[in-house]
Amino acid sequence: MDLFAGPGRYQSGAVSTPLRISEKAVSNPVYAERLVSIFNDKAPENVSILRTAIAAIHGIEKLKYQPNVWNEEVGDKIAARFESINLIPILAFIDPWGYKGLTLRLVEAFLKNWGCDCIFFFNYARINAGLGNDMVREHMDALFGGERAAALRIEMEGMSPGEREATIVENLTEALSAFGGKYVLPFCFKNDKGNRTKHHLILVTKHFKGYEVMKDIMASSSTAADQGVPTFTYCPADSNKQPTLFELNRPLDELKGMLLTDFAGRTMSMLDIYVSHSVGRRYIKKNYKETLAGLESSGLFQRLDGSRSGDLRTESLSRFRRGRVDGPRIRHRMDGVDLEPGHGLR
Repeated sequence: MDLFAGPGRYQSGAVSTPLRISEKAVSNPVYAERLVSIFNDKAPENVSILRTAIAAIHGIEKLKYQPNVWNEEVGDKIAARFESINLIPILAFIDPWGYKGLTLRLVEAFLKNWGCDCIFFFNYARINAGLGNDMVREHMDALFGGERAAALRIEMEGMSPGEREATIVENLTEALSAFGGKYVLPFCFKNDKGNRTKHHLILVTKHFKGYEVMKDIMASSSTAADQGVPTFTYCPADSNKQPTLFELNRPLDELKGMLLTDFAGRTMSMLDIYVSHSVGRRYIKKNYKETLAGLESSGLFQRLDGSRSGDLRTESLSRFRRGRVDGPRIRHRMDGVDLEPGHGLR
């Protein structure tokens, strides 16, 4: 489901989401039999062009369910429409030009049924400016919630740009979680110089599996990684950074300290360690495998059944050694900004 579908092609002529998805479904018999797609745009001319482009796809008749193309403005009316019906498992994609139409109510309407996930573009630059603009207060309140938006405006006074961004993303994450999005995962896009955020791509889901799948996709799309830990940022300037500077940031060492502190003396399955600890942090499964294997070889982590090292699929129990962890207070990083635990991805 794409609520801001456009005409199906970018100005460059490249196909956009509706045509790309439809073409993929035509080429895959399983998708052709099961996919139900809905594309919407408020501009009648875009809708007309998109319908023509979809009809021209070779083999489009193979789709059991032909694509639905709507012509509606995204707002309370369309949110109410989805609130009133039971949805099959869907992936909703919301890509507004700015922020109009993007509301907590709309996201909640998509997530209310089983198997439903939502991905949306968060235009940070425009929303950052909008929070201080009384003319768009209504839109900001619909996105963050009235009370949260009011408190956010006060909290951001005097903050540096980096602190401001981290605070805005954290508040959005908390607002989405309060509206039923148990797992929220942001991915940051920087400008060509890497000194300013353009927007974030944000996943909201109720199930860890959806979170894990999207986390792996975002990790592979990151343009940099420290000790194999992805930054969850696309930054064209990363290729120009000096490797020596990357080495100064050692997130796997931080992960080791966190695991020893958070799970000291506890006995639990390795899978539970990964699932419970990875949410809200930029570590992926292979980072936990590597770190746990290192702790095991150091005698700080013990398997109780002798299972193979690094096997996170097993439900076998393991135990962390109880003891004091030396070293400085752990701080985490998101988009190059130091954050205390609780601020978005850590």
